[in-house]
Amino acid sequence: MHHHLSRRGLLGGASALSLAPAAAFGQQREIKLGVIYDYTGPFAGGGSLASAIGTKHAIDMINERGGVEGHRLNAIYADAQSRTEVAINEMTRLLEQERVDIIMGVFSSAHCVPMAQRVNQQRRFMWANVCVASSVFKDRNLEYVFRAQVHSDQFGEASCRFVAENAQSRLGKPVRDVRVAIIYEDGPYGAGVAAGNEATARELGLRMVLKEGYAATAPDLSSLVTKLRRERPDVILHTGYNPDITLFLRQSRELGLRWRALIGHGAGYGQIDRLQQTFRQDANFIYNVDPVAAQLLNPASLASGLGDVTAEMVRRYRAETNVTEVPPHTSMGFNQTWILLTDVLPRAIRNHGGFTPDALRQAALATDIPVGGTIQGYGVQFNPPGHPMAGQNARSTPVVMQYVDGQTKIVWPEALKTADPVLPLPAGHAYAAR
Repeated sequence: MHHHLSRRGLLGGASALSLAPAAAFGQQREIKLGVIYDYTGPFAGGGSLASAIGTKHAIDMINERGGVEGHRLNAIYADAQSRTEVAINEMTRLLEQERVDIIMGVFSSAHCVPMAQRVNQQRRFMWANVCVASSVFKDRNLEYVFRAQVHSDQFGEASCRFVAENAQSRLGKPVRDVRVAIIYEDGPYGAGVAAGNEATARELGLRMVLKEGYAATAPDLSSLVTKLRRERPDVILHTGYNPDITLFLRQSRELGLRWRALIGHGAGYGQIDRLQQTFRQDANFIYNVDPVAAQLLNPASLASGLGDVTAEMVRRYRAETNVTEVPPHTSMGFNQTWILLTDVLPRAIRNHGGFTPDALRQAALATDIPVGGTIQGYGVQFNPPGHPMAGQNARSTPVVMQYVDGQTKIVWPEALKTADPVLPLPAGHAYAAR
């Protein structure tokens, strides 16, 4: 049966999951998971809905296998509506009224930063699936919040290293002559990636001609586009959600802005199907820095059985949404959930007496998954207390992907590459520098 990609379908399914008869699981005890994503509002189409679907399918699959160490997973799904105050209110409701054991999910870094602080202050346990801002953890010494996901400093670094490594061979310029512009939505997510861009661009000697932020809800970006036209960047490094990316591309086309490469950093750039619906061929050859979409990896490079897990994730996502291209956000939502439910949670129950916040914390700190041990390829080991990024996965890595004729190719790093980049944009492309 096919479901349309909708809040109703997801939250309806979620309610059904929460109310599944206990008889189906015998007399199992349950673990309550409070899952927060944006099912409505601009973040939904920017990747939150795809993340939520991946998370739900991972939970479903574990329950179908009998739960975790004899415990059924009772997932309660909440809609943050793309608004920070709603996310915090829903988190409070899940913790205080629903008495969930774990808070998880969370797409937006603007939600993640205050939520992580509050959960930690209350000594409850939070597992951050998708939000990437390094500022969630940096110098905060969080004890009860963990993230296996990549962080924004790594996003900003990856795109710049990709440009530098291809400067001479593909752009025909030494690194110091490559003109780079950094533009970003000015929330924690965009600002975090842009800071990583700037630090790495300076380290590598790229010529930074503009760095400018804007509000993600801005109704007009023409002044930014005009500045970019004046500075004539070879490469634009952009971090944004969905409406602002759409506005930027539309106004760039109208005002005649051209470039040799446009590199996005997750969120709206991870939703290529939406960009293709709007811009069709003009969306061809856009780059995106993200944790890899798991289905792009060679299963032989992963631990035994993970290829089958990825194939089932893809099958379920396509059945629910009727799309062919499964976005990276699906893998992020699914993978982080799978790590929690197959590694951390079983260890907490077996070795630390249950799933209290302290048991979960001890279990997370003992996680030691080697490279190739997750469906997205990277390993997992959390930075210990006292580390500037305590609670962040020290083994996470993003890749640079490029959308080529409707397919997603990995173009960096060299070890994971599935295709050479199309760089610069070919002559005749709507945005190609002339």
